[in-house]
Amino acid sequence: MTGPAEDGDNSPHGTTPPRVPTPRGAAEDGPLPESVTMQPEQPRYDHRVLRSLLGAWALSACSRDESLAVDEHLTSCAPCADEALRLRRAVELLHQEESLDLDPLLRARVLEGCLGRRPARIPVPPWAAPYDAETARLDALLSDLGEHEWDLPVQLVWAGGERELTLCGVLAHLGSVDGVVATALGLDDPLGPGAPRTRLERTELAGERCRHHTRGFVRNKWRTQTRDIVRTLSFAGTGTGGLPVDFTDIVVPMRDALIDRAFECWIHAEDIAQALDYPEYGPPAPAHLNSMIDLAARMLPLALAGLRQAGLADSPARLVRAGTPGRTLDLHVEGTGGGHWYICLDSPGALGSPDNVVAELAVDQIDFCQLAAGHLPPTRIAAGRGGDPDAIRDILLATASLSRL
Repeated sequence: MTGPAEDGDNSPHGTTPPRVPTPRGAAEDGPLPESVTMQPEQPRYDHRVLRSLLGAWALSACSRDESLAVDEHLTSCAPCADEALRLRRAVELLHQEESLDLDPLLRARVLEGCLGRRPARIPVPPWAAPYDAETARLDALLSDLGEHEWDLPVQLVWAGGERELTLCGVLAHLGSVDGVVATALGLDDPLGPGAPRTRLERTELAGERCRHHTRGFVRNKWRTQTRDIVRTLSFAGTGTGGLPVDFTDIVVPMRDALIDRAFECWIHAEDIAQALDYPEYGPPAPAHLNSMIDLAARMLPLALAGLRQAGLADSPARLVRAGTPGRTLDLHVEGTGGGHWYICLDSPGALGSPDNVVAELAVDQIDFCQLAAGHLPPTRIAAGRGGDPDAIRDILLATASLSRL
């Protein structure tokens, strides 16, 4: 067999001509002439294909090339243009233009649904459920905040005065007062051993310390403590409901202390939301709101006695044996979390009775809570009134006196 000709072999007897390689262009040679560059092949659509794309075009679901091809075709094809117009009008009837922005209250609604439908493996005592829910709601609000928002001033108002704290300081205040509940359960005091017991002193100390920590540390310490409280109560069961909690100015059973702390958490969360111009934060779940209003209603006879001792009450005082009926105010709190209570106007140990009603008061549930928080003056509350005006005035003042820092 005759092999291929060697390089440089000019013999006529070679069966394979020499191969001349195509020269490669160097980087410095510049681009190839336009005539030899590869041009991408443009898609081509015939009338049948373009007509089948009209539905997707009307829904804005075509690719860029398809949309351009359909647009160009509609300028020259009257039947397809008429069909495209009818399809586009039909699409407009299917849905209205809507904003793609998420509802700012979506997080709160989802969280509320989860808390209401997913049962815990270890059930939380019913009287601790409001605290569990409100601390979780506040934590969800905090998760949306930027670094600069933690230094925004938040105005705290109560019947005895007002105070301005940073958002971080409000969280430190909540954690410091919750620490009294924690120590009653045998947990560590967040302010350390030997910390003061009064709300004001604990708030001052917590506010000073939070200036030396990051926002993340303060938030994590508060949230960890709230979870530890709920977890401890859940494992201990309902038997801890009567455990005394000493707030210095008042000693209350654990079941009432947790409802009180839930109420304050909700009120201060609204203070924070207002400082941030956040959309309406919203009240607690109806059952939880009812437990907060019930606690306030049960505390009114004692608060009224305090007003009388201070000489601030107008209605006359009467001594009634404990456990026996006395003069009564019929309190109606309207709303899904409201209810009906008979408030004794005489000795704190006396009983309210429908047979001894001397005054009636009807008020909205949110207004009643704002009054109890010290955010609404008694003279500005909208209420239905009947009977003894002095008794009504004293009850409104007593409700406002329940508020504190």
